[in-house]
Amino acid sequence: MSTLLLEIVTPERKVYAQEVDMVVVKGEEGQLGILPNHIPLVTPLQIAPVIVKKGKQEETIAVNGGFVEVRKDKVVILAESAELPGDIDVERALAARQRAEQRLGSGRRDEIDYRRAELALQRAINRMEVSNRVK
Repeated sequence: MSTLLLEIVTPERKVYAQEVDMVVVKGEEGQLGILPNHIPLVTPLQIAPVIVKKGKQEETIAVNGGFVEVRKDKVVILAESAELPGDIDVERALAARQRAEQRLGSGRRDEIDYRRAELALQRAINRMEVSNRVK
């Protein structure tokens, strides 16, 4: 069975680079499963886990927005941030979730602060979901 190279890159570092069988991402239009020889495309990503399948194994990586570029034998995810399950600080994610929920529930409707709090909440939930899948 053929494979494809998956690279997940953030502004700080390369988070992941391995040959895989399949990648599942959540784009702006919905979930997308990518196999070797997929048609080339570029699409924005939502804040959501990326599922990586290698043989019978499955890995989950917390990806917080960005873009995915698909080529015939390579997938590159240019992420705003990304974390492997072992790198996630669950306590920090819980604290970020609580802060975001407090800001959203404070009644203040400053549009920029509200959107920032929504995004912070989505990132915290994404990290916690990926961390919980490992256990």
